[in-house]
Amino acid sequence: MISHPREVGAVWPTSRWAVRDLLDMGDLPRARTIVEFGIGTGVYTSEILKRLPPDATFLAFEIDPDLASSAAARLDDPRLRVINDSAENVEDYLGGAKADFIVSSVPFTSLPVDMRHSLLDTARDALAPGGRMLVLQYSTTVLPDLQRLFPSIRRRLSPLNIPPAFLFACSASETDKQETPEPDATAKWPYVFVPLTLGTLLLLRRLVRRRR
Repeated sequence: MISHPREVGAVWPTSRWAVRDLLDMGDLPRARTIVEFGIGTGVYTSEILKRLPPDATFLAFEIDPDLASSAAARLDDPRLRVINDSAENVEDYLGGAKADFIVSSVPFTSLPVDMRHSLLDTARDALAPGGRMLVLQYSTTVLPDLQRLFPSIRRRLSPLNIPPAFLFACSASETDKQETPEPDATAKWPYVFVPLTLGTLLLLRRLVRRRR
């Protein structure tokens, strides 16, 4: 995050619980075409592959050439195509098809405004009718940008991640109104503070060990 603040979303790696919580918001086993914005270390990519049907097409974008080549070598799967290019060019690789799902953990709020808008506009245009964009963020700052493009947005909190992750399932279809009522905000605080406290204790434990 320090050396690549616009490419990495958090200091701590995203937990498998947060990844599964996000992917549970979409019916990936029925997907024919899926796109990932930002492979990173491949934590989402490998879980997506577990859920896709045998005949699916999976385009995974990563602008960092080292991360892209590493993921391509490690995740050898005929359904997967790792693309070392900006996700803004996704339609150049879809060959006229549309995506049933787009999965993204790109840190939108740390991007320049024009780049953020360009990526989200591209995602909206690349989705099939009834398709969804699944987004993981570490704040709700991006929500107004999502609401600008998607009439239906389901939201969840993944409290076991450090820090807690905010999950969004965005649909471009007006008929897909499945907005989940937000629980009382005060009810979420215990779930937010518990993982933060655990993370702080783990960090302090590491620091103590180093000093010894």
